[in-house]
Amino acid sequence: MGKIILKPKTVIIEGKKKGIKLLDNKQFAKFNPQVLGLGDISLPSTREEAIAAVFDLSGFTSFCSHVDPQLSVPSYLSRFLNWLFGEIKEEFVKESYKEGKELWADLPFLAKFLGDGVLFLWDTKGMHGDEICNVVASLYNICLDYGGKFYPKVKKVVAEPPKTLRCGIARGGVFSVGNGDDYVGPCINIASRLQKLSLLTFCVSGRGFDFEKDMHKDTAAMGIVKSVLLRGIGKKELVWVRKHEFDSLPEKEKELFKNP
Repeated sequence: MGKIILKPKTVIIEGKKKGIKLLDNKQFAKFNPQVLGLGDISLPSTREEAIAAVFDLSGFTSFCSHVDPQLSVPSYLSRFLNWLFGEIKEEFVKESYKEGKELWADLPFLAKFLGDGVLFLWDTKGMHGDEICNVVASLYNICLDYGGKFYPKVKKVVAEPPKTLRCGIARGGVFSVGNGDDYVGPCINIASRLQKLSLLTFCVSGRGFDFEKDMHKDTAAMGIVKSVLLRGIGKKELVWVRKHEFDSLPEKEKELFKNP
């Protein structure tokens, strides 16, 4: 999606060799929105109710700046993406049978590589509040496993890989673009902002989540609800964050968050 291969060539025009790079008209016409792989972008948009989760590799840009990144980036990314998708599958399996896997909730209906992370969208239609909060708990576990399990192994394969996997989560409506291979929506933007909010590595928007009622008590005990300014979204947005992370913030950073 989005890769463009156009090959200019040196040609003879009006009997004279011109030292110019020329695209023929057919190739020139290929540069249009279709290269984005979205299909017919004039098609009506469909709405889905979704959970958006944006995973971001903190320090990935610096990692790509190392000497000869072509030798380490593919090795790291292949391991990371296989691990991440494997973790999500494992977290969502309720029971394994010879015939297949019984899931407690559907797997994401969209996965999109973002260059330094991945966007996932879950369809919340038919999900109860506790199931929605269980998605949060599963993603929480994955972020913990990155630092506790994946990073200690991958740092023996590539030098100075990203140390932290950040995650922002939000719930809301998303809207298909073109043939439905991509989506846009406020919750995606919110999730993207939350994954880089302050010095936190895990942050969940309070919109559409009833943490007190629906979240398992063990998970709820690990977090705390705060109010924070999100530019362009709201002045007093509720967010759920890791309690130990919040407690470890410098005092100046803590001042960004208020008690609801």
